[in-house]
Amino acid sequence: MNRKMILACVECGSRNYTTSGSKVQTERLEIKKFCKTCNNHTVHKETK
Repeated sequence: MNRKMILACVECGSRNYTTSGSKVQTERLEIKKFCKTCNNHTVHKETK
């Protein structure tokens, strides 16, 4: 079973990306992605 996850930029807080993942995963996902607002590659964390 997959769930929809929203990724938000750590620096500016904008929610840029969505992805799907496992429901049994306990820790939050952290991926380095491009942020359009910051115009730079930043760390994006999973939000609630």
